[in-house]
Amino acid sequence: MEGRTCVVTGSARGIGRGIAEHLGRKGANVVVNYRSSEEAAREAVEAIEDHGGRAIAARADVTDREAVEAMRERCHEAFGPADVLVNNAGMTADTQFVEMSPEEWESVLEVNLGGTFHCTQVFYDDVWNAPEGRLINISSVVGKQGNFGQANYAAAKSGLFGFTRTIALELAQGSSTANCVAPGFTKTDMLESVPETVLERIVAEIPLERLAEVEDVAAVVGFLASEDSSYVTGEVIDVNGGMDL
Repeated sequence: MEGRTCVVTGSARGIGRGIAEHLGRKGANVVVNYRSSEEAAREAVEAIEDHGGRAIAARADVTDREAVEAMRERCHEAFGPADVLVNNAGMTADTQFVEMSPEEWESVLEVNLGGTFHCTQVFYDDVWNAPEGRLINISSVVGKQGNFGQANYAAAKSGLFGFTRTIALELAQGSSTANCVAPGFTKTDMLESVPETVLERIVAEIPLERLAEVEDVAAVVGFLASEDSSYVTGEVIDVNGGMDL
């Protein structure tokens, strides 16, 4: 990854931050995207720089086309065109479907699916023209299995599967690839509010008997971002400890 430029959306914390730091440790130039967590984004940049990498923080709401275009300009000014785009930014608004408001439905699809549309289209030429262009979309096991109270999130994450496969066909004409990573339940701050008894039930359903570590997901993304994955495209790679077996 030495000298390659990677844009990771929603990378101030959680899985996105783990991906950004992993790519930075492998020698990539990293654009750490955030919407509101400026301090956390700067901490991520410092962590990458502490390991000898190069990084910048770039504020952009992925649902705002002009903000995403401005982020691309920042990327170009700092490092040149992007070689890798990781669409990780996401949100949840959980409630049972019969009680779900149109706003809760639309806001989750707008970020998780609409944000991926905007970022991919804005950075499409960069990825197409890169010698080893990579598009990597972060989905979820929920997109494959569903989850109580997450009809909006499941619909959005499932939509990424078809989107990824279609873009893979189109990017192949430029010798670039597109793949999707679907993590299972991962140790991030998003799980901090989940009661311990609920987490115990989740772990009991995982054949490997543990939650995913952020690095478990980041390592797979690192492979897909590298030249080693040049003949892998249009795939959905599960990182869920065997939950779907």
